[in-house]
Amino acid sequence: MTNQNALKPMAPHAHSHAQAAPETACCGNPACGSPAVAMPAADIPKGALLFRIPTMDCAVEESEIRRALEPVAGVRGLRFRLGERTMAITADEGALPGALDAIRKAGFKPEPLNDAAGRPADGAQPAAASAGIAGMSSGLVRLVAALVLAIAAEAVAFLAPEGAGSMAAEMGLALAAIALAGLDTYKKGFAALLRGRLNINALMAVAVTGAFLIGQWPEAAMVMALYAIAELIEARAVDRARNAIQGLLALAPDLAEVRQPDGRWKTEKAETVALDAVVRIRPGERVPLDGVVTEGASAIDQAPVTGESIPVDKAVGDAVFAGTINQTAALEFRVTAVAANTTLARIIHAVEEAQGTRAPTQRFVDRFAAVYTPAVFVLAIAVALLTPWLMDWSWTEAIYKALVLLVIACPCALVISTPVTVVSALASAARRGILIKGGTYLEEARRLKAVALDKTGTITEGKPKLVASRLLDPAADEAAIFAIAASIAGRSDHPVSKAIADGLNREHQPVGGFTALPGRGVQAVHEGRSYVLGNHRLIEEQGLCSPALEAELKQHEEAGRTVTLLASGQAVLALFAVADTIKPSSKAAMAELRALGVTPVMLTGDNAATARAIGLHAGIDDVRGNLLPEEKLDAIKALQQRHGMAGMAGDGINDAPALAQADIGFAMGGAGTDTAMEAADVVIMNDDLRRLPETIRLSRHAHAVLWQNITLALGIKAVFFVLAVFGSATMWMAVFADMGASLLVVANGLRLMRAPKGG
Repeated sequence: MTNQNALKPMAPHAHSHAQAAPETACCGNPACGSPAVAMPAADIPKGALLFRIPTMDCAVEESEIRRALEPVAGVRGLRFRLGERTMAITADEGALPGALDAIRKAGFKPEPLNDAAGRPADGAQPAAASAGIAGMSSGLVRLVAALVLAIAAEAVAFLAPEGAGSMAAEMGLALAAIALAGLDTYKKGFAALLRGRLNINALMAVAVTGAFLIGQWPEAAMVMALYAIAELIEARAVDRARNAIQGLLALAPDLAEVRQPDGRWKTEKAETVALDAVVRIRPGERVPLDGVVTEGASAIDQAPVTGESIPVDKAVGDAVFAGTINQTAALEFRVTAVAANTTLARIIHAVEEAQGTRAPTQRFVDRFAAVYTPAVFVLAIAVALLTPWLMDWSWTEAIYKALVLLVIACPCALVISTPVTVVSALASAARRGILIKGGTYLEEARRLKAVALDKTGTITEGKPKLVASRLLDPAADEAAIFAIAASIAGRSDHPVSKAIADGLNREHQPVGGFTALPGRGVQAVHEGRSYVLGNHRLIEEQGLCSPALEAELKQHEEAGRTVTLLASGQAVLALFAVADTIKPSSKAAMAELRALGVTPVMLTGDNAATARAIGLHAGIDDVRGNLLPEEKLDAIKALQQRHGMAGMAGDGINDAPALAQADIGFAMGGAGTDTAMEAADVVIMNDDLRRLPETIRLSRHAHAVLWQNITLALGIKAVFFVLAVFGSATMWMAVFADMGASLLVVANGLRLMRAPKGG
């Protein structure tokens, strides 16, 4: 498994099976644009030009652009962001005009967003920002006019007396309706046919043209108008799912009150505030940037970032996140991340990256559609050519039924059924403090049969306190020994070491040669003498454990305490007992996991007695202590062999190998290290273990909705297939059914954004 950071731009995961979209038919004419959001500067390769492509609505159209650019020499790199409909292209000098021409021939209109120096192109942002509203309103007016003309053509056909005049009126109205509704469809459809591809635009272009040529003018107009209107509605519905996470952007205010060098306060744009600047927020205001509190104490509503429903108390030294809400008192904080790199911005970016990955069901649907569409196209040709001979149909009747089959062949509802569901679920999870790195993990979480959990910081609060300390060497100076222990512990970021340093509260002395001993403790040098500060296992390995010390350690461990010992090379000098409490949510989380049929297992480097005491309190039967990082890794492998799919939840460096080995790794993101978060597939932003069973429930719910949508899309097509061949289905009925199915699966998928926490 390749490491990747949940809150940084993500590379494809080694077992995500991410791949380019197959050449399937899909949504192709949204008839509108979406408001552009600039691709983060970190995502734009140096020297690349950024373009907005208003009608690039799905991964299949991304694939069409890639295919169009394949023969263009000099194109060195492409990067797409479908949620923003943007493309970054890196090309040799002189190759760009040819690349843009190839994109236009494929039926797309690239709009420049920056110049060669990376600066915004003149008028690019205002034009892009207004494109969505302008495109939606003008497109809707045009399509309504087309529908009115199509209805008028139908009325003339039914009501007007036969004659050359009525036929001319009928044809003229139909042509006008098709011109208003279908020009984009024709452009992209013929471009696809010229490249030998059968996408939805090609199928609709052939079907409408065929209907017009056999004299079904009103029906041709009605089909094109209904198709275009349904595509417009569908595109807006898909955008709602795809851009749901973008609503979080509005949570971070644009302005920040910043302290100036002369002590004055000045309101500045948040995006211009530098690192280490001091910002002030008043009660009721949103936090504009990430930072660390330097003055004041208040309660912060962190729900937008972590999903916590209860405000969190913040004081000097505590972290605050952009987009959260200050509730009770004024705070000052030092900025620790610029606007483009706040936790909120990185969450949004991570979810957008995850939305671009392809879930297993989606890959199956794409492969199925790639076969289905050509197969129905061939069947339609067979109906047109053979049924006049085999079933004694007229040529007009046979061709008409073949054209109805072409409309049914459009796999839009089928292809769109999976991404809208996955994207809705990812956005829903992010809003609840669950950051899932891709559709693969969203789908696979339902198959977990066992979840291993680290103890400190995962099951427990990770904020242990020093509850006992004792000098073991009667000849030593207690004050000096405790000062050395505090100095060494103060250099470590381990929660137990921090508890010792805080509990001893001694003035730190200079130590050198500081070395971490994974799974054991730390080592350092003070005044030329080497010391170790570590666990029971380390002292045993050094041969310094006596029967009396073993008995004392056993008493502490049976009480659920973690014991750390300070030793020189010759003797154990002092003992420090630290106690940690389990999180209030841990016991409930373990019960929920068992109710879902998932076995919880504790894996910890702490001693076995302490681990058993914590496990008993949390409701975990399978507890394994004294584990080194590599032993945790072996334990995950054993769980996979025994149970099948196994997950791992942890927050420390020691957990990274096990997180990487697990089928799905859960990182405790609120207090988690970058290393653990890079190795994990799911990040729990508020460290609440109940988010684990919630993720599994969401996965099961999403899987059910996925297959509901697939069944619905295929079932409707099957019904109309039979009606088309053996009944009296018309073309406009077929397009109604196809687009109706698309809207139904989109609406069904969007339900996941409102899914209750129970799944």
